[in-house]
Amino acid sequence: MQPNFDLFGNEVREGFGRRGRPPYVPTEKDRNRIKLLLALGWSIERMANAISVSPATVKRYFRADLKARDAMRDRLDARRFEIAMEQANAGNITALRELASMIDRNDRMEIERSLGSKPKTEESASNRLGKKVIDEQRAHAADADLMAELEREAAQNATH
Repeated sequence: MQPNFDLFGNEVREGFGRRGRPPYVPTEKDRNRIKLLLALGWSIERMANAISVSPATVKRYFRADLKARDAMRDRLDARRFEIAMEQANAGNITALRELASMIDRNDRMEIERSLGSKPKTEESASNRLGKKVIDEQRAHAADADLMAELEREAAQNATH
């Protein structure tokens, strides 16, 4: 039996639109599509729409891939580097330029990541004061200000 395709070229599963729900059988194409969409940061609902299933089906059949969501972007970038390197080694000048551009972007991203995640120094953590200490310092400052004001008034009254 020849498969039917919808307007977008996706295969229409047998029994679609009839009573009862046909069992979903994940294909390798669906698995690769889910991995790509995870790498792009799509939500489960959007991924479900992309492969024409419910979000619950995505969670059920692609559970292992969903757990590795953070690693998918790294895997995609690594594959892109690998393909660019293969093409550059084959003598493709455009691939060589793209590889250089990708390396520059990666270096900038790593620098930004390292600058943004610098650990706090021990000095700054030890110099930080708690709420109670700050309130106590404010109270002493207020007492000092009050005493200074009282002394000024007393000096003015003494001269009058």
